[in-house]
Amino acid sequence: MKEEEEEAKKKVRWQGRKGEGGELLHTKRRKEETIHHLKAVLRDVLISCEIDMAGPEVTACSQGSPYLPSAIGEEMFSLELPKQHLSGAVATNPTSVTMDNILSPSHTLVQILCEDHKGLIYDVMRTLKDYNIQISYGRFFANPKRNSELDLFIMQADGKKIVDPSKQDALRARLKMELLRPLRVAVVSRGPDTELLVANPVELSGRGRPLVFHDITLALKFLNIRIFSVEIARHMIRDREWEVYRILLDEGVGFSMPRSEIEVSVRNILMGWDKSR
Repeated sequence: MKEEEEEAKKKVRWQGRKGEGGELLHTKRRKEETIHHLKAVLRDVLISCEIDMAGPEVTACSQGSPYLPSAIGEEMFSLELPKQHLSGAVATNPTSVTMDNILSPSHTLVQILCEDHKGLIYDVMRTLKDYNIQISYGRFFANPKRNSELDLFIMQADGKKIVDPSKQDALRARLKMELLRPLRVAVVSRGPDTELLVANPVELSGRGRPLVFHDITLALKFLNIRIFSVEIARHMIRDREWEVYRILLDEGVGFSMPRSEIEVSVRNILMGWDKSR
């Protein structure tokens, strides 16, 4: 029976793939096949299922509300370096970014010392990509104390070193910001309810950070918190595009978990830190 379920799951994934017939989901045959495979996987959990073409009203809703709670705007989307660690402790500023143009005749050496976290390499690479910086060689080392060291030999798109002090300062500040605050997490009030907000910057290519929603749901599962509704939308804030996840939590009978605990737990999963932090 387990093998049959796995096969059904594979077929469901295949149905949704673009380029392998996924674009034919509007046809009657493909709808029936998809519903059949969903029933095979979900069984008695699935009460009913209908597949229809999304109309303009659905497309409009998928863009999300253009407004975010004003109370969290300033702090959550600030581009200034934080005075505290994400864990809440006073920062001793373990993150440093230095540049050297002497060691290599053709490259600028960027040396990064920082605390390790999930997606560290991704955060560095997407930042350099946004600045149109090319990497010729790199070295990465992480010690058992979760401190990481990166040495990157980089150059501009024109093949030259980064010698302009203002460009160096801008890149250095941006790298430090992205390493210290790659994600923004907040738990706020939404009327009488509790809302979890998670935001991450969108790359200039239009791509968002991978596995964010997976990690959010995993963290809430560990906390035994149910989700009432989810809204995922892009917002332009301070001339930067953000992907914002708004999760309305289902506060059932006996729900008494402090919001600060929810925020820390979700952030730890997103950053790949264990619960002891």
